[in-house]
Amino acid sequence: MTPDPITKGVLAGDPRAIARAISLVEDEQPAGVDVLRAVYPHTGRAYVVGITGPPGAGKSTLVDRLATEVRRDGKKVGVIAVDPTSPFTGGALLGDRVRMGGHSADAGVFIRSMATRGHLGGLARATGDVALILDAAGYEVIIIETIGVGQDEVDIVRTADISIVMLVPGTGDEVQALKAGIMEIADIFVVNKADREGADRLVESVTANLTLQTFAPGEWRPPVLKTVATGGEGVAELWARIGAFRAHSDDVGRVPLGNGARTRRERRQRERHEYRLRDLLSHRFLRHVEQSLGPGELERLVEQVASRQTDPYSAVTALLQRVMNTQA
Repeated sequence: MTPDPITKGVLAGDPRAIARAISLVEDEQPAGVDVLRAVYPHTGRAYVVGITGPPGAGKSTLVDRLATEVRRDGKKVGVIAVDPTSPFTGGALLGDRVRMGGHSADAGVFIRSMATRGHLGGLARATGDVALILDAAGYEVIIIETIGVGQDEVDIVRTADISIVMLVPGTGDEVQALKAGIMEIADIFVVNKADREGADRLVESVTANLTLQTFAPGEWRPPVLKTVATGGEGVAELWARIGAFRAHSDDVGRVPLGNGARTRRERRQRERHEYRLRDLLSHRFLRHVEQSLGPGELERLVEQVASRQTDPYSAVTALLQRVMNTQA
C-alpha cells in the first residue's frame, strides 16, 4: 500500500487507512512523513481535549463517558490513549482500549493506544502527529489521555486546545494540587470519584489555591468540577464547561494578544506550532549529527567526557563545527 492510497483513505475517513497511517508515523517511516505532508492542509478543524492526572484517577473511564457525550452531540470523536510501553514488545499495554471497548461498534469513534517508547512528559513523541491524522480524517473532537505518571505531565498543554487535570480524593492530591506545574496547565479541574470521602475537602483545597492566583479581567478562571465517571455523574456538565472554554478562547476580546493572533485559541495554537517546530528540529538535527559520525565515534566521545579527557561543552562545540564543515 503506497502513501497515496493511504492519504486518500485518511481523507475519506477509512479506519484501515487511518490505522496504517498512524503506524507509519509512530515508526518514524518516511512514508509517514509523506502522509503528514499531504494531509496537513486539511487539518486545523478538530478541537483537541487533553486529559491528565495521576494513576488511578479514572481517566480512561472519564474519557469513555466523555466520548459518549460528544457522540450525543452528533460529532465524531477520536481518542488517543497513551499507555505504558510493554517491556517485551515495545508496544502499548492496551488497558485503556479494553476499558473503552463499548465504542467498538460505533463508526463515529476511533480509539488508538500509543506507547510512550521512552518519551517523557506523559505523551508519546508522535501524539501530535496522530492528532493531525485524525483531524484530517474528519474527527471533530480529539481526546488525548496521558499515561498518568505524575505531576510532570505538562506536555499536554503544548498539544491540546484545553487541558483537563483529574484528581481523586484519598491519594494525597491535596498536596499534588498545589504543585505549580499542575496548577498552571489546568483549564478545568475534575475531582473524580467524588462519592468518596474527602472529595469536598479536595475541591476546597484546589479552589482555595486558585484564589491565590491573579486573573486578569476577562481571563478564564479554571472551574473545579466533581464527577463519578463510573456512573456518568457530572460528565455532561464537564462537556458543557469544555464548550464554554472553547467559546471563551474563540472570543476576540479587547486585549491585543500579539503575534498576529486574534483569539486566545489562535495564540495557544501558535505557541504549540512553535514548540512542535523546535522539537522536530532538535530531533531531526540530533539524528543528522548521529548519522554524520563514523562508527563508534559518539561512544568514544562519551568515554572521553566520562573520563574527564574533555568536557561536554567542548565536545558539543566540536560536533557542531564538524557538521557545519561537512555541510559546507
